[in-house]
Amino acid sequence: MPDLLTHVLVGYSIGTLLSARYEQVRTAQVTLVMVGALSPDFRKIAPLLPTTPLELVTGGPISWTPLHTFGGSVLVVLLGSLLIAPEYRRRAVVLTAIGAASHHVLDVALLTATGEAYAVFFPISTYRPPSLGLYLSTDRWPAAVAGVLAASSWAVRRYGITEPVQRSD
Repeated sequence: MPDLLTHVLVGYSIGTLLSARYEQVRTAQVTLVMVGALSPDFRKIAPLLPTTPLELVTGGPISWTPLHTFGGSVLVVLLGSLLIAPEYRRRAVVLTAIGAASHHVLDVALLTATGEAYAVFFPISTYRPPSLGLYLSTDRWPAAVAGVLAASSWAVRRYGITEPVQRSD
C-alpha cells in the first residue's frame, strides 16, 4: 500500500501548491486533486464489487482494469463531475484530471519486468511506453519522498511564502 499513500501525498502536494499559487483554488479543493490521484486505482474495487449483476445486464464480461488508463481516468473524472454543482464543475474536472495525470506519471516510472509501462493511452492507443524503472510499487522510499514534499508544500501554503495570483476577468 505504499503506492496508494504516495499517490495521495503527491496529489496533496500538487493541490496545495496550486492553492498557494491561484486564488481560485481554495484549500478545500485540494481534496479534488487527491481524489483524482487515486482515481486510476478505483480498479482495485474489483474484489469488493461482484461483476455478475453487471454482466447479466450488459450481456458480456466486465473488467475494472481499463479504469487504470487514460480513457478510464477521463470516464471517472467526467462521471465524478456530475456530482458537483454546475458552477464548480469546470474547476473540479481540471483539478481531478491533474490528480489523475500525476498518478499516471508516477506509474510510468515504476520498474516492470518487461521494461514497458502499461497501455497508458488506451483506448486512443495501445502503445506501451518504456518504463522509467525508478521504483517498485512496494518500495517505501517514494512514500517518504512524497511525505517530505507534502510537508514542504503545506509549509509553503501555511506560512505564505507565495502570494496567490488573482484572476483579472
